[in-house]
Amino acid sequence: MKKCFLLLAICGLASCQPSYLNGVDSNLIPAIKGVLAESGENRIELERALLESADGQRNGMAFLIANMPKPDADTLSADFLIKQVDLAYQTKELFTWTKELPDSIFLNEVLPYASLDETRENWREPFLAMLQPLVKDCKDMNAAVDVINNALRALVKVEYSTKRKKANQSPAESMMQGLASCSGLSVLLTDAFRAVGIPSRIAGTPLWVTKEGNHSWCEVWIDGKWYFTEYYPAGLNKGWFLNRAGTADKSDPVHWIYATSYKKRAIHFPMTWSKDCKDVSGVDVTDRYINLYKLQQETETNGTEVVICLFKNKASKDSSEGRIAQNIVIRNDKGEIIANKKTVGPTADMNEYLTIRVPKATNYTLEYEGSDGLRKEKIAVGDQTQKVELFFEK
Repeated sequence: MKKCFLLLAICGLASCQPSYLNGVDSNLIPAIKGVLAESGENRIELERALLESADGQRNGMAFLIANMPKPDADTLSADFLIKQVDLAYQTKELFTWTKELPDSIFLNEVLPYASLDETRENWREPFLAMLQPLVKDCKDMNAAVDVINNALRALVKVEYSTKRKKANQSPAESMMQGLASCSGLSVLLTDAFRAVGIPSRIAGTPLWVTKEGNHSWCEVWIDGKWYFTEYYPAGLNKGWFLNRAGTADKSDPVHWIYATSYKKRAIHFPMTWSKDCKDVSGVDVTDRYINLYKLQQETETNGTEVVICLFKNKASKDSSEGRIAQNIVIRNDKGEIIANKKTVGPTADMNEYLTIRVPKATNYTLEYEGSDGLRKEKIAVGDQTQKVELFFEK
């Protein structure tokens, strides 16, 4: 009798659990119940999203809801969530690299419908239609990342500009304007990667240790490691900002390097346009960038960095539109050309500059075209990074 009573009690307890939680990872259930309890009138939408999830997709939906920011829990419809989850799981069928991902990486870096606090929209469908034909024959994720990095800008026709309407634009908002901030470009690129099953997240800092503003970029997960890349790609783990990221001040969180996480974490990803918002979780990845920079320094020729900016005139220094892309020739004291590279123009990030490493303790001459013809400027390079400002007009 006691055994029968115990069995009935267990069955009774099991029957108390809503059917939409059947098969859900038990570790997620307390968080799901907490989100549902605080979602007000939208609770019915979240419950329906769980209940109507396709076979094999309910745990994914459960992960999204368990970690969902409150503004999303209060507003997102079941139809939107079901569609996003279904499209994300389709990438497992379409691409071998997605099928082989660990569940934790798929859930946190492919499945999420957003990265920051941008407008929620169905970006997966158009990006998948746009990019699948380009990557379908790629043999691995590395090749697919390379294809997207090189093709996306021409496809979406969006350029960096401080004239964009807001920093945290969604892909559709950026494409409608043809303009975006570094954060908007990072949202766009991250969503493009995720649409074809490539794990991606946004990284950035609220303030460079040099106090020259903030910056955001992307990271992709390939074969167990995170690599950084940008909308204007220079190659994996290569970029104009590595020297700044690699000299971040670990003693002050405002100078840390962060990466986004959909899964709730102890720290949040700082958003300079919404400093009080803590809806986006973050991961401290500062040490990885410091180590990457140290490795770069060890493998490069010993020398000093010279940072070169070319502006139209002194009045245009604080405007991205005031910068000019033009070749700069650097000669050593023997007159030999040691570099011939182009400065960044108006479409580059405001914090990006032409950076060249040269042997230290040497005199150099910089040659460039000004409004009055060829100009020459002499510089002496010591042990410290040297910033040089040039002007097209006198």
